[in-house]
Amino acid sequence: MNSEDKPQDKGRREILQRALGTGVLAAGVATVPNLVLPALAQGESLVPFTDVPDTFNVREVRPNSNHYLDTREITSYFTDNDDFYLVQHYGQPEIDNDSYRLKVTGMVDNELEFSLQDLMGKDNFEQQIGFECGGNGRRIFQGLIGNARWKGVSLKNILQEAGIQAGAKEIVFFGTDIAKETIREREVDKAFARSLSIEDAMRTENMLAFEMNGEPLPHYHGKPVRLLIPGWYGVANVKWLTQIHVQNTRYMGRFMGRDYVTLKKDNIGGVERWVENSVTAMNLKSSIIRVVESGGQHKIQGFVLNDGTPLRSIEVKVDDGPWERAQLNPRSSKYSWKLFNYDWINAAPGEHTIVSRVTDINGNVQATQEELPEQVSFWEDFGQFPRTVTI
Repeated sequence: MNSEDKPQDKGRREILQRALGTGVLAAGVATVPNLVLPALAQGESLVPFTDVPDTFNVREVRPNSNHYLDTREITSYFTDNDDFYLVQHYGQPEIDNDSYRLKVTGMVDNELEFSLQDLMGKDNFEQQIGFECGGNGRRIFQGLIGNARWKGVSLKNILQEAGIQAGAKEIVFFGTDIAKETIREREVDKAFARSLSIEDAMRTENMLAFEMNGEPLPHYHGKPVRLLIPGWYGVANVKWLTQIHVQNTRYMGRFMGRDYVTLKKDNIGGVERWVENSVTAMNLKSSIIRVVESGGQHKIQGFVLNDGTPLRSIEVKVDDGPWERAQLNPRSSKYSWKLFNYDWINAAPGEHTIVSRVTDINGNVQATQEELPEQVSFWEDFGQFPRTVTI
């Protein structure tokens, strides 16, 4: 977190330069033309959060283990491939690029099979996509998060090439990661898989990605091909993708029907009931991730994530003061994370509580913790996240 130009920082800047012109500003949000990277400027220092315990630390990436960011240490608009968060459930399978095949099967007019070279030879496109794990939240200071520049082919085009037959209801995406599960006292081999409705699958922005930040898709992130559903929680972005299957029934695998299911209280026709919902599109969310000081002046910085709906405002409140407008990084695009900055003028000595909230163009406001529905699972923790600091 210093101002010296390290080789990796130069590479990040080159990535940003190549990405000029790809940013799409959210509607109605104030922007700062010179705010490009969130790295600390010369003379700036971090103001420690007092809500972070001394025992909180982030470990290096290790095989077959989860990894999260220390969000106080975000130093670039695009998350480095080696630091982008990792969650996997059935290990991290090794797939040979030369022998890799992706099959499209089921209720299609033409069953298809593609090698990696076949996919790379098709029309491809790039887009910025940031997302978080459905289990991201306060308990790990929002560390299951990342933002990258992805390159791949259109899922819609692949499905149109196969030709979806009448009567089809869902499309299931199977990864190569497989593990044994005990179901009713019997061991069975189960692959990680997620499904989409036909309508959700045919969104033009959905992609089969084979590059991440200008490099071949790394092993930990699903080499050689992964699914990306912009605006959805990370669980939908199936890694090590090898089969796309079209069917006329609902897919009820573990990670659709039993896991990554939010159990919450809801009003159903005037009756309060506990209802299960599969984790899908990201909820409207912002969070403060750090406070910096330079020459006695302070800035509050954070991120916004949502399903791609344009934003109306991002605001910050200090203690019991009014909500004040923050400024959005102009690199922000529809499905990227959206980094914000707030100038904290004349911050008084002592302990303070700071919090952010985001509002979209439809008038939806990020909920407080008290406004969130009562729920059993820890999925979808999108409430306002107060932080404490001492000046």
